[in-house]
This record gives sequence, structure tokens and C-alpha cells, in this order.
Amino acid sequence: MITAPIPSDEDIRLQALRELLLLDTPAEERFDRLTRFAMNEFDVPMATVSFVDRDREWFKSNFGLDQRETPRDVSFCGHAILERQTLVVPDALKDERFRDNPQVVGPPWIRFYAGAVLRMPWGPAVGTLCIMDRRPRRIDRLGLSILCSLRDLVVDELVRREEVAS
Repeated sequence: MITAPIPSDEDIRLQALRELLLLDTPAEERFDRLTRFAMNEFDVPMATVSFVDRDREWFKSNFGLDQRETPRDVSFCGHAILERQTLVVPDALKDERFRDNPQVVGPPWIRFYAGAVLRMPWGPAVGTLCIMDRRPRRIDRLGLSILCSLRDLVVDELVRREEVAS
């Protein structure tokens, strides 16, 4: 397993995450609705809206996983926030970053992962909208487009939430 490196803008990214006032808050239907839609649209058993904090990945919306957070060093999303495009892992057992990850070789048995980066309009990547499956699979261009459109709706909700808090 390869732990994701820390982004060069980590301090700015963490500040943006804190300013959202989301961490450790209860589930909200506006995020759950989008996560459920992603899970159903892609016919996957797991989908989350995840935020990558300093030491953990925390789930604002979570379907199919038993926990509310995971350590950052084993998170797929820690890798995804480093990307400009959606991170797609067709088979985690064949990817050196993840093949011996505890989430791959044990519960929840993640084999497929696609994480669309939640990037705030002013730049920092704070998390992902991701879908996961227990079997290897691919995602086509249309699927990526749909996932990115759903991601954009999540970012819209983050911006709206932040505007209301200001």
C-alpha cells in the first residue's frame, strides 16, 4: 500500500475544509440524496461524500459503509484529491497503491473506486464524491460525465451552505 503524499496546498486546503463547518456534523438530506442517486445510477453497493481532514477521511454522506470515517493513510480519497481529473481504479488488487490496503483485502472489500474531486471554486480540493464496488469494473465517458455532474451538484451545495453560514 502506498500512502498518498500530502498536497502542496495542504494548509490552504485544510483551512477551506474548516471554513465549511461540516466536519462531524449530522447527515443532511441534500447530500444523502446525491449520494443515493450516484449509488443507484452506477449500481454500486457503496457511495460517499467524503472530506479529507488532516488525519482522517470523514463521510458527510455514506451509503454501504459501516463507519463514519477512516484513517487518511488508507483512504482512496487521499489519493483522489491530488488529481485534476476523477480518480478511477478499475481493480484495486492490481493497483500498487491499494492492493494490500486493509479496505481492499478486508471489509468492505473495495475493488473498484471512482472519486470525483470536490474542489471549491477558489481552488482547494476538500474531498470527493465517490462510488465503490466489491468487484472490478470500468466506467465509460458517459458515466464519468454523470459522476462529475453529481460532483458539481455537491460543490454547489457546499457553496450554498457556506454562503448561508457567512
